[in-house]
Amino acid sequence: MRQFDVIKEQNIASRIYFLRGQNVILDFDLASLYGVETGHLKQAVKRNPQRFPEDFMFVLNEKEVKFVLSLDFVPSKKHLGGSTPFAFTEQGVAMLSGVLNSDRAIQVNIAIMRTFVQIRKLLTSQKDLVNKINKMEEKYDEQFRLVYTTLRQLILPEPKPRKRIGYKHYDEKKGLK
Repeated sequence: MRQFDVIKEQNIASRIYFLRGQNVILDFDLASLYGVETGHLKQAVKRNPQRFPEDFMFVLNEKEVKFVLSLDFVPSKKHLGGSTPFAFTEQGVAMLSGVLNSDRAIQVNIAIMRTFVQIRKLLTSQKDLVNKINKMEEKYDEQFRLVYTTLRQLILPEPKPRKRIGYKHYDEKKGLK
């Protein structure tokens, strides 16, 4: 067993957030996984801006920072070092392997890529399940409607004719009512 095999997918998966419509990992979580200081990771990114376009990495806005800090398992603002976190997409994490060129960075990136793939598979299977359920509802909706209507008729008592209260009415054909 190699030294970096202890990086578990569930440990990585718990550090993936859904921001701006995509799965991302924040700089302080990546730094922890890589075994480097967050400032060192950010400095490496700033030295290579051409490697990190907006769809690879973005800086969190104030609302996103508040959201992330509201989560129980996220470090405090003090722990963030006072700077605004960077969020790395799957492609951004892959690009980090070229910037942080160490054995640990390579092994961590492999584990992260595998985790992103697992998350994508899970989301796809959930979508497939939802589609199957929707198709079943469409197919059986009319049959179930008939069953529900019949059950309602059996369960609900038939309304009894109401006894009229008040003055009697005279009907020309039937007489007094």
